Amino acid sequence: MAKPKAANSAPTPAKRIVKKPNDYTSEGVVDHDVFLLPVSDYQVMFGITVLAAVVRLFRIYQPSSVVFDEVHFGGFASKYIKGKFFMDVHPPLAKLLLTLAGWLAGFDGEFDFKDIGKDYLEPGVPYVAMRMLPAICGILLVPTMFLTLKAAGCRTVTAALGSSLIIFENGLLTQARLILLDSPLMIMTAFTALAFTSFTNQHEQGPSKAFQPTWWFWLAMTGLGLGATVSVKWVGLFTIAWVGSLTVLQLWVLLGDVKTVTPRLFTKHLVARIFCLIIIPVTFYMAMFGIHFLCLVNPGDGDGFMSSEFQATLNSKSMQDVPVDVAFGSRVSIRHHNTQGGYLHSHNLMYPTGSKQQQITLYPHKDENNVWLLENQTQPLDSAGEPINGTFAWDAFNPPQYIKDGDTIKLYHLPTHRRLHSHDVRPPVTEAEWQNEVSAYGYEGFEGDANDFFRVEIIKSMSDGEEAKKRVRTIQTKFKLVHIMTGCVLFSHKVKLPEWASEQQEVTCAKGGTLPNSVWYIEQNEHPQLGESAEKVNYKNPGFFGKFWELQQVMWHTNAGLVESHAWDSRPPSWPILRRGINFWGKDNRQIYLIGNPIIWWSSTVAIAVFVLFKGLAVLRWQRGFRDYDSPVFKRFDYEIGTMVLGWAFHYFPFYLMQRQLFLHHYFPALYFAVIALCQTYDYVIARIPGIGLRENPLIGRLGAFIFLAFSIVAFGLYAPLAYGNPWTQAACNRVKLFDTWDFDCNTFLTEYSQYSTQSINTNENVHKTDSPLIPTDAPVAAPADGAQKLLVEPNREGISEAPAALVSPPPEPALAPGHSVLSREEKVEYRDQDGNLLDPEQVKALEGKVSFKTRYETRTRMVDAAGNEIHVEEAAGVAPPHPDVEGVDSSTVGKPEPESQDKPAEQREVQADESKEDSIAKSDSGAAKPASEGNEATGSA
Repeated sequence: MAKPKAANSAPTPAKRIVKKPNDYTSEGVVDHDVFLLPVSDYQVMFGITVLAAVVRLFRIYQPSSVVFDEVHFGGFASKYIKGKFFMDVHPPLAKLLLTLAGWLAGFDGEFDFKDIGKDYLEPGVPYVAMRMLPAICGILLVPTMFLTLKAAGCRTVTAALGSSLIIFENGLLTQARLILLDSPLMIMTAFTALAFTSFTNQHEQGPSKAFQPTWWFWLAMTGLGLGATVSVKWVGLFTIAWVGSLTVLQLWVLLGDVKTVTPRLFTKHLVARIFCLIIIPVTFYMAMFGIHFLCLVNPGDGDGFMSSEFQATLNSKSMQDVPVDVAFGSRVSIRHHNTQGGYLHSHNLMYPTGSKQQQITLYPHKDENNVWLLENQTQPLDSAGEPINGTFAWDAFNPPQYIKDGDTIKLYHLPTHRRLHSHDVRPPVTEAEWQNEVSAYGYEGFEGDANDFFRVEIIKSMSDGEEAKKRVRTIQTKFKLVHIMTGCVLFSHKVKLPEWASEQQEVTCAKGGTLPNSVWYIEQNEHPQLGESAEKVNYKNPGFFGKFWELQQVMWHTNAGLVESHAWDSRPPSWPILRRGINFWGKDNRQIYLIGNPIIWWSSTVAIAVFVLFKGLAVLRWQRGFRDYDSPVFKRFDYEIGTMVLGWAFHYFPFYLMQRQLFLHHYFPALYFAVIALCQTYDYVIARIPGIGLRENPLIGRLGAFIFLAFSIVAFGLYAPLAYGNPWTQAACNRVKLFDTWDFDCNTFLTEYSQYSTQSINTNENVHKTDSPLIPTDAPVAAPADGAQKLLVEPNREGISEAPAALVSPPPEPALAPGHSVLSREEKVEYRDQDGNLLDPEQVKALEGKVSFKTRYETRTRMVDAAGNEIHVEEAAGVAPPHPDVEGVDSSTVGKPEPESQDKPAEQREVQADESKEDSIAKSDSGAAKPASEGNEATGSA
């Protein structure tokens, strides 16, 4: 009995410091296998998980309309079900899971999720089932945090605190209730952190645990978690970097153990990690793309991002074998190599500027207007040496004369009887001196002129096969077309022509144009003399690996191209301090705004800062010869919390290197690691650090955790209406709006909660659209009713929209359905300043004559049916600007919208009342916020 007493006595730590392991076993480490926890811990975990389910699933059916990026990720589910190929900058795992959830619930893919605010109920979309997938991921995040803290050696109180903080984190709640990718990303990241923490615990117990079943299990689960995380979003690469750096550290320690780790044993450790942490994740990641390709077998709005070889693998995009030899007289379609913009194309429309000759463009689809006939610069001669005249003179020439490198040709556009032409005239869009216009010129029977001559220059390094380097061969030969008269090269780039050319891609003739944008090849080829026996060719099937690698390249370049500013973007320095959020949705005087719990957010940031200060001081003391690291507690504190701070850093600092659009939700993985570091720090202070008295008084630790959690729950409750889309009042909103940068609009809400129970539905979608940054004001306005007075709006120097304080004639009565009657109608005029704040009558009177106001006429109608039941008319106006982080937005290829009403004369800028509910719906269809990816097809109208 004496020995156990000595083990519990005060001198024990000193003895343990003196006696160090003679192998790579870490000091102060005990087995924290989460499969061996006491039953009480599992009971606590289960209870917290039930609480998480209640919080996450509460009113998950609201709102019953499309919210923020549900536009995109719900739309992807529709495309998966229909098998239509799309391009997204994120890997497919989470989107496949969302699709599976919808398909199991009976979703047929017919709903397009096109607009924010679009109703789910009428078309019967199983949106709740689809939202359940992120919600389940959000619920599972809670027990995962509990087990991770237990695997790190924390007390049950601390583990319960950490998992409760996840429950009451408003931002994580918001993301977990919608059809978005962030909740699946978080659970995959958290699972990886749990698995690697558990593996590290097994590894640090030394050789006795190495290669045991638990050791292998957690190492393999780490690899699986890495594969799953990176298969949701490429943010998983940061998780891979975190695990990889710590694995290298483990191997370095193993390498230094010369007593127990032989070269053979070290190799075994190395191979085990290569298999589990490289091969398993890569295999899993590629398997997800294998499923992706199996699902998307039909052409869709994303296939234009891909190469011709890739497109040829899709149904109806493949083509029959075509003759390989190209001769004078061949009817061909010529395709641009670099941008995948499409085919050299012309149509019977003229340029509105420049030469005003016929347009030349790139068109993404197969079409008869893509067909060109290749002519020699001179006509062929007959047996008597006389020229054979006519466009089709080469049809009967046998054997056909093949087109060789250096030949001069003319390109005759068969549908319009004009030839490809260039001259010293600036293009209609790219008005640069080094760019010449390319047009179609001539008429049927016209022999053309010298500006129609182009020389074929084969690019040997890009052509496939020896013959393809000598003469033009279908698909195999890549060539340039050099204009004889000016020396410029036929060229195209990712610039769209305006609407007068249907936003097709611009074609010019460039002097010194870059090689990739000047490369062309022939895809379709037909000649009367090339019969069935002629040698044929087709696109090479790239196979899975070719398609996989090409898609990774396209995703990478497209992701890097998301550099334009966005209404709700933010930069990394603002994330740890929670400077601003993201507006997701607004309707019926309610709003969903992504904002974190400030208590949790700021305390976790403080925990990171405290550790950084601790580490800096520890290094200085170590350099000065202090023996702090002789203490196992000090050493474990430094390593265990440092591990999680390193995870935070890997998931945070790389964003500083990115020029692309970034948003607050990009910080969530880093936040998760920061919360772990906060809880570990608290656990050390209350239960592990000797000499401060807290370890001996566990009641203090429990009380501190309870108080901190109570404050977090209070903060959660204050901002919960923004996460759930619940009713809120303007006063309550303004009380908790701590900073101006928290740009949710308190004017959206009603003044009293009682007003929500008797809320009249607004039939004018513009009523809550203000000039504040929160809500865009560019929605179109319906034409006024006959006889209605028009209210002119003009800007003035004070920044407040100008409009006389005049009365506006009310709109005519809306048509009522049989058996319906009007219960009440409220009419009023609103005045708002440039920030969207509602002005009361006294403020209006005080400002009268000094500034002028934007006036909005509002009609609110309440209706009842024949049975006396009130009929609620949905307001259809999404307020959140689109999120661009999908489908590969390319600013250079996407057609820019025409200037809005601010460029119109003042008399055309009017604000008037809506005529009816139908007008409101029509305007909603045309003016609601659009997803950034809508029409972003690389080859579409974009």
